[in-house]
Amino acid sequence: MQMDRETLIAKVKAAGVIGAGGAGFPTHVKLAGKVDTIIVNGAECEPLMAVDVQLMEGEAQLLAEALAQVVQALNATMGIIALKAKHKAAVRYLEGAFQGRDGLHLHLLEDFYPAGDEPILVYEVMGRVVPAGGIPLAVHCLVINVETLRNIARACQDRPVMTSCLTVAGAVQRPLTMEVPVGTPISVLLDVAGGTTTPDYRVIEGGPMTGHLIPQEAVASGKAAVKKTTKGLIVLPSHHGLLRQPTLSLGAILQRAQSACCQCRLCTDLCPRYLLGHDIYPNLILNRVNHGQTADLAAITQAFLCSDCGVCELYACPVDLSPRRMYQAIKSELIRQGVTNPHQQGATPRATWVGRHIPTSHLIARLGLEEYNQPAPWVRLEFSPRQVFIALQQHIGVPAEPLVKIGDRVVLGQVIGMPPPDKLGASIHASLSGRVLEVTQEAVVIAGE
Repeated sequence: MQMDRETLIAKVKAAGVIGAGGAGFPTHVKLAGKVDTIIVNGAECEPLMAVDVQLMEGEAQLLAEALAQVVQALNATMGIIALKAKHKAAVRYLEGAFQGRDGLHLHLLEDFYPAGDEPILVYEVMGRVVPAGGIPLAVHCLVINVETLRNIARACQDRPVMTSCLTVAGAVQRPLTMEVPVGTPISVLLDVAGGTTTPDYRVIEGGPMTGHLIPQEAVASGKAAVKKTTKGLIVLPSHHGLLRQPTLSLGAILQRAQSACCQCRLCTDLCPRYLLGHDIYPNLILNRVNHGQTADLAAITQAFLCSDCGVCELYACPVDLSPRRMYQAIKSELIRQGVTNPHQQGATPRATWVGRHIPTSHLIARLGLEEYNQPAPWVRLEFSPRQVFIALQQHIGVPAEPLVKIGDRVVLGQVIGMPPPDKLGASIHASLSGRVLEVTQEAVVIAGE
């Protein structure tokens, strides 16, 4: 179906499409930029994650059609799906789906982390360097991930985003990948995976490198639920080494840095954004904060350049220090004070760029995840949870404002939340037919019929 840009944007906005991973940037805003190349991010560089690869294997034809439609609507010159060469089945299916479609191409990546970081992906695929502090649109590239492209295809058929595809892996009886209603309690999905292999466990939402630790009480109560951006749930024993950093206070991190940081520079020399040519030096941020040298804005605002990839704290540092946590704290404080990112200059990749790629196999070993590096096959489920907890803030921007009240009956796909007019945000839809049990500033709770 031929479609112009305005129609595509309107349909994507109405469907509530956001980036299906990461921060969840509203996709209709991305589609408004002037671009010549659409890059679909199928790198799937986080260990244990399997969603994008399995979507590319199972829905290659749909993805090819959707990419062709986006390229045409945005008047771009080409569309590229970038994925790792090791995923041979996905490559084969996509090559077949691309036959006879001018302007669509595959780009095969090496197996390294973080190949899926947008500026790194753009450089690997196009040889273009996104300016420090900038986004791919600055070099006329639009990057969307595989599930986002799938949701765009559904939006063109007037189907809103009501589900999310995710992998459940780690210390569970049956690792698997599945599509579930947005708002499904995470505790339900652990049961679907056969339960945990240990009674004392914690759950990371997202990948092991960039995900966040879910409070155990939220999992137990059922209030921790799937969002549009949820791509994985990693279950680990509470004593696992990967859980040490998230549980440390900022004060403890500083104390450890004061006593243990020897300025070896490994955190900087392996930082992907530093290697891309950005002026970010993780080893120096620990040193500056330790010595109270926080008045130099040029140095402190490096925090805006941190991509939160986790390489510094989870792979590079030999004594488990955390420049990333420091950057996160500094960035939050700068934003609170109204300081904006002054680093917008161009960059030139450093000569060590290729030689310091981090092989995924090395990363898995460093994280202590070898025993959990198991296949997580796609399982097609026909189930509806008893109730869903649908967050009103699942995206960058302002939360959606609820359009329903307690006692209302809603139907599958109904709009239940909208952002204020002229504000960055995304609409929220009912993922279950039933009655509204609760409406708060954070979520709408729906009980199934």
